[in-house]
Amino acid sequence: MKSGILPHFSPLTKRRISNFKSNRRAFVALWALAIIFILSLCAELIANNKPLVVMHKGNLYFPVFASYPETTFGGEFETETDYRDPVVESLISDNGWAVWPLIHFSYNTINTRISVPYPAPPSGENLLGTDDRGRDVLAQIIYGIRTSLLFGMLLTLISPVLGIMIGAIMGYFGGFVDIFFQRILEIYESVPQLFLLIIITSMITPSFWLLFFIIAVFEWTMFVGLVRAEFLRARNFEYVKAARALGVGHISTMFRHILPNALTSTLTFIPFILSGSILTLAILDLLGFGLPASEPSLGRILSQGRTNLAAPWLSLTGFFTIAILLALMIFIGEGIRDAFDTKKTFK
Repeated sequence: MKSGILPHFSPLTKRRISNFKSNRRAFVALWALAIIFILSLCAELIANNKPLVVMHKGNLYFPVFASYPETTFGGEFETETDYRDPVVESLISDNGWAVWPLIHFSYNTINTRISVPYPAPPSGENLLGTDDRGRDVLAQIIYGIRTSLLFGMLLTLISPVLGIMIGAIMGYFGGFVDIFFQRILEIYESVPQLFLLIIITSMITPSFWLLFFIIAVFEWTMFVGLVRAEFLRARNFEYVKAARALGVGHISTMFRHILPNALTSTLTFIPFILSGSILTLAILDLLGFGLPASEPSLGRILSQGRTNLAAPWLSLTGFFTIAILLALMIFIGEGIRDAFDTKKTFK
């Protein structure tokens, strides 16, 4: 690798990045997932039941970013404009123009103009068909991917913190401290997480943040074993003994000297935690104990397919969307694992 590339990274980090790039499948998967995530963040600009820009009588309006009453465009009602109403469309076209997103539906927009019963099969207007309520499936996929990825990423960022701290304490001190926390973990992990989630969400109206909190309470235990093993191995290394001999405190030794080395195995595990979080949310939505019905969800599309066997596009769309997302994350995880492999890094 040329010295001019990534000058702000250490030689070891540059070698790891080079190893990751050499795994073409992982590198392409990372770019593909990044593009999918960025597009999902712009869901309102891609799939919406409101125009992006409206020119009416010489004035510009941006319905995606602001609400306008129907009287703004010459209508009779003071309520928010329904831009798919034929009367409103006529008022706008007679006095200006409108630029629509690629998909003229949001995730909760009901297509009332189709002549076939719901769920409607794929067509030029609804590329992936509609569900049994007449909502566009493609729009639900775009918004559902955003919800799933944000849920998984937030959980992956938050849940490791407690797991790393507990694992570090157990591995560094060992002895009674290690045994004490292991007994607590055994009790903690014996609680059936999925059943507990179902019980809680059946009593309390579930929401994005409630599900996030409940799953985060249990997710951190997956990192304890990894970090504990690394600290048990590293606490007897010469540099740790030297730090103790020089009077360096326990906290500084743990989190300044040992933790950076222990994070190697933890980072390789993160993409699999992300995929597991997305799958857990999809399962809860499939079973009816996940996000509210008003929220977009990939699992709810699978649920629609289960209850509408005569509409195979619902099941196929939900399955392939989740399968592609999980496959991309697994490929990325394999690439990160190879990048941190000492045999490849130091050969």
